[in-house]
Amino acid sequence: MAGRLDNFLGGSPLAVIFKLVLLSILIGVVLSALGLDPWNIVKSIQNLVRAIWDMGFDAIHIVWRYFLLGAVLVIPIWLVLRLIRTPKGR
Repeated sequence: MAGRLDNFLGGSPLAVIFKLVLLSILIGVVLSALGLDPWNIVKSIQNLVRAIWDMGFDAIHIVWRYFLLGAVLVIPIWLVLRLIRTPKGR
């Protein structure tokens, strides 16, 4: 009987329980860092998805501002260099 139980669990019951407890704590820490609450998991997942959605649009806004700021210098410098390096014969 113990052989079948060990085979089913993938090891001795105490070792499997210990691994599951440690893994549960580790996953719990990660999920807690993401803002999930075990007592209201559906609402927590909705809040997480909403936060990621909002963060995505904020990231696009931030990247757009960096692009504009860099383009103020890069585009004119590029244009001047292109004009200076144009072939004179044409």
